[in-house]
Amino acid sequence: MGPVSTLDPQIAARLKRNPDGLVPAVVQQHDTGEVLMLGWMDDEALARTLSTGRATYWSRSRQEYWIKGETSGHRQWVKEVRLDCDGDTVLLKVDQEGPACHTGERTCFDAGLLS
Repeated sequence: MGPVSTLDPQIAARLKRNPDGLVPAVVQQHDTGEVLMLGWMDDEALARTLSTGRATYWSRSRQEYWIKGETSGHRQWVKEVRLDCDGDTVLLKVDQEGPACHTGERTCFDAGLLS
């Protein structure tokens, strides 16, 4: 993956990563609670998110970092970052500009109910 991480060692020690060194990041609209998407972060993506206030993810398909909205203009301005009780999932509360999903939908979870 990317360069040596700049993530605070105390935060890094709390993370439980998958075998690829990643944690899922659930993204939620900060004021409505709407779940927008799921992304993946390694330590450096989380460090960049915390330091810039812009949601930064690790693209598993492209094998590179991407800042949400950098090319589309559909930015995510990070309001809050939380770690779940097990340390294996990050919650980003963001202010979403435009659609969050690459399909152009507001949320990636608009594909319909399964039950």
